Amino acid sequence: MTMFQVRIHGRGGQGVVTAAELLSVAAFIDGHEAQAFPSFGSERMGAPVMAFCRIADEPIRVREPVTRPYAIIIQDPTLLHHVDLFAGLNESGCVLVNSTHSWADLGLSELSDRFTSARLLTVPATDYARVHTGRAIANTCLLGGLAALTGVVTIEAVEQALRERFAGPVGVGNVAAARATYDHVHRLVGASTDA
Repeated sequence: MTMFQVRIHGRGGQGVVTAAELLSVAAFIDGHEAQAFPSFGSERMGAPVMAFCRIADEPIRVREPVTRPYAIIIQDPTLLHHVDLFAGLNESGCVLVNSTHSWADLGLSELSDRFTSARLLTVPATDYARVHTGRAIANTCLLGGLAALTGVVTIEAVEQALRERFAGPVGVGNVAAARATYDHVHRLVGASTDA
């Protein structure tokens, strides 16, 4: 594998940094090298936050922020149109947006014209989080979605990372939420390749 770079966007308090850390742990579980780190603007609840994760099969020596991501996760769709979230997106890259709306409804039609629509997905991650964890924090759900969309990590590794991070019922709920989102994205990707 060449280096796989992920950029995660959200707001303070939504678990953006935790998502990057969990993704790196899942990559380690799958036998890869990984690094995760955040980028904060204003360190307050609700402020825009970015976190980065790199995954490779060789030691990672790069330490700067990810400017050419292969995958972008957007945990909070209210950030769309306020910041250029898609800057540097690899031509064959993919995007997961936590939303129940379509790309057109979100005003992102021009992006879907430039990239393969099967790689640009919206998923109701907050809904899955509420159902399985009782909280509207979608970070762990989106990791399940990323596993289905890219295959960069396995869902089993994501689930193991979640169980190691969260004990008891919290871990069980997060595993179920990640798996539900994985299944959702897997169905979408399968449907687009069948068409």
